[in-house]
Amino acid sequence: QAYSDIIAELKHRGVLRTKNVLGELGEHLVIDHYNSTPGLPKLQLAQTGTENVDATSRQGERYSIKSISRNVTGVFHGLNPPASNGSQKQLFEHVIIAKFNDTYQLEMIIELGWAAFLKHKKWHKRMRAYNLVLSKALLEDSKVVFEGSSS
Repeated sequence: QAYSDIIAELKHRGVLRTKNVLGELGEHLVIDHYNSTPGLPKLQLAQTGTENVDATSRQGERYSIKSISRNVTGVFHGLNPPASNGSQKQLFEHVIIAKFNDTYQLEMIIELGWAAFLKHKKWHKRMRAYNLVLSKALLEDSKVVFEGSSS
């Protein structure tokens, strides 16, 4: 019962819009952090159901936000498969990864651009889509926007 009460309260406060609790929490915390931190772009939520775009900046840049509690993101659909020779349409300008620890405290927020995303994306054969692995190489090509004390 306590869990359902918490979910109901988070929906009432506008933190949750869907049943993807970790994803919604990550989007909420990322947007709040960006909007309250000088020097970072001001973000607003994209329409629910917009594929690969979770937020947009006032300058019109598109952001895909992924929340993780381990080291692998959810998948990105709409990209050319590995054997494709066609040019890849740019689906967003930035990926933001919100990394949570085992008790769902925010550990870090990192941001990478489209070129770094293309460099580090990994094919998920079963899902027939790409994901990202939070590796040392990916971190080196990313900007750490927030780092909590537990990292």
